[in-house]
Amino acid sequence: MMFIAGGTGLLGAQVVRLLTAQGLSLQVLTRDPRKAQQLSGENVEIICGAVQDRSAIEQAVAGASAVISAIQGFSGTGDSNPRTVDLQGNSALIQAAQRAGVERFILVSVHGAAPDHPIELFRMKYAAEQALQASGLSWTIIRPTAYMETWTKMIGEPLVNTGKTRIFGRGVNPINFVSASDVAQFVAWAAQETSMLGECVEVGGPQNLSMRQVAQTIMSATKMSGKVNAVPLPIMRLMAVLMRPLNATLARQIQAGIVMDTLDMSFDPSEMRRRYPSMSYTNLADVVHRDFGASA
Repeated sequence: MMFIAGGTGLLGAQVVRLLTAQGLSLQVLTRDPRKAQQLSGENVEIICGAVQDRSAIEQAVAGASAVISAIQGFSGTGDSNPRTVDLQGNSALIQAAQRAGVERFILVSVHGAAPDHPIELFRMKYAAEQALQASGLSWTIIRPTAYMETWTKMIGEPLVNTGKTRIFGRGVNPINFVSASDVAQFVAWAAQETSMLGECVEVGGPQNLSMRQVAQTIMSATKMSGKVNAVPLPIMRLMAVLMRPLNATLARQIQAGIVMDTLDMSFDPSEMRRRYPSMSYTNLADVVHRDFGASA
């Protein structure tokens, strides 16, 4: 039996499908049982609760051979945020895994996680990485770049529905995007094989693209034309400050947009491909065709 926290999210749901397709049994922790309905099956047990609920975690982790953490609090509201989810939640999972004698712990972090990163999520992921490495557990850390599916949805849905969309900042900074389905392969592999134990595995996609190139790829793949509007960086910086006391989630998103438009967000996939040649690597156009096929 394996335990996965965040099993109904963009990445987690795909990890669940991969593992159950191989006949493995899973316990899935979720805050939203409605999302878990799509995962129902004889090999899946749904546990309703949050990672902050220590009693629920202790009960779920007991007897698990592996714990997979695919949680993230970046888009959360209220008491669900990077500090409470990505740091405190992961810390609670790690402690529960220690007490239960779990064989291995797989943590999904983020490429570029660092103690001084300007995005809070990256700082909290880094702190969780440090806690895991100091725990004495057998561990693997998966560090993906930005998910294609997240950004094709943010940019593509308005474009397809209204003929126009919005990007943040100049939109010319190269960013590496990876498909969540590709990352799920690495997580599923780490949950079963020993070759990734004790490794921080950097996972990226085959392309470094600017936000304007993402919009252009969506238009080309769907054979649609549209208008791309840009929010200037000075306005974004002002909005990030003004929105912080009013809407912390929106303020985090704006701050992330500033960073993605100004810092080096590229990734060289050559070493990853050399080490893991059997994995598949998805292009952005493939994701657009898959997710916007009807529109195309």
